[in-house]
Amino acid sequence: QVQLEESGGGLVPAGDSLRLSCKVSGRAFRTYTVGWFRQASGKEYEFVAAIKGNGGGTFYADSVKGRFTMSRDNAENTVYLQMNNLEVEDTAVYYCAADRHLIHSSLRLRSQYAYWGRGTQVTVAS
Repeated sequence: QVQLEESGGGLVPAGDSLRLSCKVSGRAFRTYTVGWFRQASGKEYEFVAAIKGNGGGTFYADSVKGRFTMSRDNAENTVYLQMNNLEVEDTAVYYCAADRHLIHSSLRLRSQYAYWGRGTQVTVAS
């Protein structure tokens, strides 16, 4: 059973930075694609970023490109989302999700990820 746990959320002023972490339990972590999604109050889930397993690359939503950086530490079974120059519009609950069998065209689709964390709240104040 694969379990994910996010941490690192909080309340920060606009322009500040946060780093989210997602710890993934289970074997063969390096083979998993891990994604970050977010859901603002009253809105749909939104793809944020994803990092493929086995060194397959990193992908971002246009809204965060240049501000957010996703990375992984396979020795620690952890992925990170470094968020810089945060904007009020980044306020949301951030979720990490994982799957071993995603194809490239499915990276941005919430429905394609089998395993999910419970989320961490990020609030950016103006």
